[in-house]
Amino acid sequence: MTETSIVVEFLSTTRLGEKWQMTIPKEYRAELGLKPGASISVLRVGRRLILMPEQTRFERLCDRIASTLTGAGITESDLQETLPEARRRVMARRYPRLLDAPDSKGKAKRR
Repeated sequence: MTETSIVVEFLSTTRLGEKWQMTIPKEYRAELGLKPGASISVLRVGRRLILMPEQTRFERLCDRIASTLTGAGITESDLQETLPEARRRVMARRYPRLLDAPDSKGKAKRR
């Protein structure tokens, strides 16, 4: 997921249409893997706009989380071991009635 180099280049000029839409040139859509309906973040830097595919932002977030966990010495198996307890806490907080409902044998489910 980590980018090895950052490419900064002037791509082209486009115009805003009547409905405030713009077209990203085909060659760049293909290179970035953009499809119709793709989410794109719009960042304002001074009087400029930067368009960034959401997938890129998600990958960068994943990279930052992975780096933080690695730096803290937390492994994937460490995280997986916490899942059953985390799920139980979420269920208890979000669906307490469901946990208190009797099971098929007429007994209340354990928390």
